[in-house]
Formats: sequence, structure tokens, C-alpha cells
Amino acid sequence: MLIRVGYDIRFETDRPTPMLALLSLHPSRHHDLRTPHRIVASPDVPMFEYADSFGNVVSRFTLPAGGLDLSCDFVVEDSGQPDPVVADAIQHPVEDLPEDVLVYLLASRYCETDRMLDAAWAAFGHTEPGWARVQAIVDYTHERIAFGYHHARATKTAYEAHDERAGVCRDFAHLAITLCRCMNIPARYCTGYLGDIGIPPIDAPMDFSAWFEVYLGGAWRTFDARHNRPRIGRIVMARGRDAVDAALTTAFGQATLTRFKVVTEEVQSVP
Repeated sequence: MLIRVGYDIRFETDRPTPMLALLSLHPSRHHDLRTPHRIVASPDVPMFEYADSFGNVVSRFTLPAGGLDLSCDFVVEDSGQPDPVVADAIQHPVEDLPEDVLVYLLASRYCETDRMLDAAWAAFGHTEPGWARVQAIVDYTHERIAFGYHHARATKTAYEAHDERAGVCRDFAHLAITLCRCMNIPARYCTGYLGDIGIPPIDAPMDFSAWFEVYLGGAWRTFDARHNRPRIGRIVMARGRDAVDAALTTAFGQATLTRFKVVTEEVQSVP
């Protein structure tokens, strides 16, 4: 399957403003590229890339006074298969986890495990460790939170989303991640493209999406608490402990997003 993805966004500011952006395809999907991947800036400002500590590609540049357009348009090849379900994937004892996985058991900015530890064990301590336990957490999160863009708030944490029972896709991910970590299951935040492929059309503008991965059975496994079903065509851009590490953009000053368009669609051939 071929999927065309990309975006066209604009930021406006009244003074030069440094910015970091995680708007590139994640390196784990580079081998799937079927057309060149390049971020186009207008005006054409200097842009530098580096790999952060989570393996994401970070673009570094300065918004000029007035504003900046950023766009990207490319085609990737995908298996066309839904997210794998590995029902027998085991939960590892903490002492057996690889060292680079341990960080995903710790509390982070939006995932306050200390505030949810007792509630998590009360709700899920009786569940079978492994895939079944994570699915129980996903089911709970899916039912607990009502989705709506008007519920979005940049400062909302997992605990607050649980208390308010409303949020957007990142809030679903943060709550499920927090509950998994409380149960000693490593969990990490993911952001990227997820088109309406293999499901009935949705009458809403396309957006970036957030989901999460857990470490079970010696590998990272994909779960999506907002949709709560395996989906086709998930294309990752960034991973991290939570939305801090995978923020699409971070401005070091005042910058206003004035245009935002995302494209994710199946195509039959490479342009």
C-alpha cells in the first residue's frame, strides 16, 4: 500500500523566534520512503537537523519576524495490515527489562504515576499480566475519556484527563501510559500520521495523531486508547516519555499557529 502524507502549516511572530520541530518521518520508516522527504520553509531560512536522545529527528531553525510557512509532501509504502495483535505477549519482571527500557517506567511531565498508583492497582491488579492487562487499561481509558478538540489543553496531565473525563488523543495516550507504568509495564508516547484507511470516512479535518507503545514479549507493541482497535497505515514521526519529548513544535518565544493542514491518504501510484 502507498500512502501520501504531509502538512502545510504557518506560524506568525513579531520577532525572530527560535523553534524546534519534530515534523520529520521517524528514522525507523526511512526505508519505506518512495519519494524524497524534505521540509520546505518559506522564506527559506537555515534549518539544521539532529537526533535527540529518543532517536527522533529534530529540526532547528528561527522563525523570522512576520512568520514562516512549513510544508512537506511525500509517499511511503506500508504493509496495509492492521496493528499486530500478539495476545500471548508476556509482561517482563522489572529485573529482566533491558536498561534502555527502564526510563519508560518512570513518571514524566504529563504522566504522574505517583498520583495514580493506588487507583491503578485497585483497578487492574486482578487482571492477567501481559497483553490482557494492557488491553484492559486501553478499554478503561477508551471508556473513561470523551474525545473532543474543545477539550484540548496544553497543560493537561493524565491525572487531570482522568478526573475531567475528557480530552484529545494525547490525553488518551497519557492516561493509558500512566496506568501501564503504574503496573510496571514500560510504555512510551508516539505521534505521527493515521489516516482514515480501512474505516468509514470521518467528517472532520485530518490531524496528526497520538498513540502509545508498550514493551511486552521482548518488543514494543502498538496500542491506541482513543480508537481502541487495530488500525491500518500508522506512520510514526516521534517517540518519547510523553508529549514533551514528542512535541511537534517547541517555540522559544511567542509564535501563533495560523494555518494547519495535514494530509494522509492512500494513493495508487507514486507521483
